[in-house]
Formats: sequence, structure tokens, C-alpha cells
Amino acid sequence: MKKIYCSLGLMSGTSADGVDASIINSDGDKEYEVILNKYFKYNQKTYENIHSLKVKINGSKDLKIFSKEIMFLEKEITLFHANVVDKIIQESKSNVDFIGFHGQTIFHNSKERISKQLGDGKILSQLTKKIIVCNFRENDLNNGGEGAPLAPIFHKLIINQHKISLPVCILNIGGIANITAIERNDYSNFISRDIGPGNCLIDEWIRKNTKKKYDDNGLIAKKGKTNEVILNQAFDNFNSRKKNNVLSFDTKDFKLNFAFGLSLEEGAATLTDFTGRIIGAGLFNLLSRTSDRLWKVLVCGGGRKNTTLMNCIKKKTLKNINIQPIDDYGIDGDFVESQAFAYLAIRSYLKLPISFPETTGCKKPCIGGEIIKNF
Repeated sequence: MKKIYCSLGLMSGTSADGVDASIINSDGDKEYEVILNKYFKYNQKTYENIHSLKVKINGSKDLKIFSKEIMFLEKEITLFHANVVDKIIQESKSNVDFIGFHGQTIFHNSKERISKQLGDGKILSQLTKKIIVCNFRENDLNNGGEGAPLAPIFHKLIINQHKISLPVCILNIGGIANITAIERNDYSNFISRDIGPGNCLIDEWIRKNTKKKYDDNGLIAKKGKTNEVILNQAFDNFNSRKKNNVLSFDTKDFKLNFAFGLSLEEGAATLTDFTGRIIGAGLFNLLSRTSDRLWKVLVCGGGRKNTTLMNCIKKKTLKNINIQPIDDYGIDGDFVESQAFAYLAIRSYLKLPISFPETTGCKKPCIGGEIIKNF
């Protein structure tokens, strides 16, 4: 019988509004049990500092130019995470073996093989007195991969453990939308990739034009009307620079420029339509050629709560694709990513692969995650 470890996963996505924290028990292979999920909101200053820095970093050279700001914010984010660890461990009364510390992504460029997450594993280990597993993407990048997406091996575990009949696709709509498609129940038979923007364009538009952080339930977009001329121009631009072999995106790959000049509602509607059609087309392109059977598409991430966006996606997919929230299967769609990094921390410790040629484009299955003990 394999040893069961207790692991805490910490995930802050591209919305950068807070930290999702999940404690799980798992053998790092074929089983897991959720102990506690909890969300911790960044204070307004930290939230603004992250988004202000992300605006400044448009290329890898900017990582050096703004190195002082990066160091300051990294310390701030690390201290916040240490506080999160203290609170959730106290509440759960769990004896945590590892902490999977994803950090806050501020730059990801798959072409340059660079992915920068803010968070100091050594300081977090010192403060929490726990083994930290971080820097999950570097080994994959060094082995020809794009460093993302990394959750697919956990997605596969979810499908197996919950005995969800195949074929299944998990669609995660965070800042970027990514999918994991599983057609047959064998270890290597799954495909994953980023397919385009998720919430990033919509959220940025709302932040720029209101005091809100996102379009709650898609209500602002619902009031507007899509500008078809601008939408078609945006598609032309997206398709002309889209590369067939790209498996991962950064929010910087998508610009708001084409929506400038539109009203709040018209811009929200156009961006939501643009996002929904790209996701729908991505599902169509991948799933239509892998099987003629009925595909279940289980949606997780914040984007699943945007009903206007979800309706746009459903309009652009095939009849043999059934889209539903992953929550319908008793899985909390808000915490799949944080649970994934708790699971990846265990796999990293056990030297089991966390990325694969079918998911990130790496040359061979890669172990990942830097293991830090600084206490």
C-alpha cells in the first residue's frame, strides 16, 4: 500500500485577486481526498501592485528593468502566503507534509522558454517550517516544453477517481482557457493545451472602465451588443498570429486595443463574444477529430460563472459536446487548480513526472518542482 501524504496547494491565478488554498491527502498517483478548500483575498494595495507591475512587464527585458519592484512585491506576496498557510493549517488541524507553492505569474513566454512567478520558497519554508515545492515550470522549459499547462495529470486523476465515463474534456477558464481531453483510460492517452483567452480580456476591460474587478455573471456584457465589424477584425488578427504548435499562452498575448472606443456594455459584449467563440472553436477543433462519440466537457475556473460567456461557448460547439460545470460531479470548480498543485508537490517529492509531451510539448515525461527545506 502506497504512503499517503498531506499536501497544501497554493494558487493565485491571472486575476490576481487572492489565493486559493487546498489541503488534500494523496499517494501522488491514483487517489486523493480533499480535506479543506479556502479562498484568501488580497488586500486592495497588493491587488493594485500586482496589476500595476504586470502592465509594465511586456517582455523578458522588463524583468531586469523592474527588478527592484519585483523583489519588493515578491516579498509582499510571500508574506501573504505565509499568513494563508498559518490560517488554513490551524483551521484544518492537518499535519501538512508539503506545500505546493505556485506563486503569482507576472510573465510567461513559451517561445522564449521563460515563465516568472513571484514567490520566495526559501522564505516561505523558513516562516512556515514546512517543506516547500515551487518553481514547477522550469524543468519542463529546460526539456523543450512550454511550461504549461501543468494541471492535466491531476485532471486525469479526477476523472478516474470520480469514475466519470469517457470521453471527457476538462475546460478550465481562468485568465487563460485550457483544456485536457481524455478519450481512453490509459496512462498516456490525454491531450492538453491552452486554447486562448479566458477571463483576461473581459476582466481587464472591466477594471479599466469601472471600479469592479470582473463582469459578475456576465451581466454587463448581456446589456451590450457585439460590434461585428470590430469582432471580425479581432479574429483576423488572432488567426494571423496564431501558431499551430503553441500549447501555452500568457495574458500578454491578448490585447484590448481592438475594443477601444466602444462603450462599456458594447466592449464587454464584444470581448465576451470574442472569447467565447475562440474557446468554442478550440473545443471544436480538438474534439471533432478525436472521436465521434458524445464528449462531456466539464468546466472549472471562474469563467464558468459567467453565464453570458458560457452561452457564447455553447453556440459555437458541436452537437456531440455536452458542456456542464464540473461541480455537477461533486467537484468544487473553484479549487481544481489549487488541489492540482498540492498533488504536483507530492509527485515532485516522489520524482514522478508532472508534464508530458502530450501536454506541454516536452521531449519526454518530466519531473518538476524545486524542493526547499529551510528550517
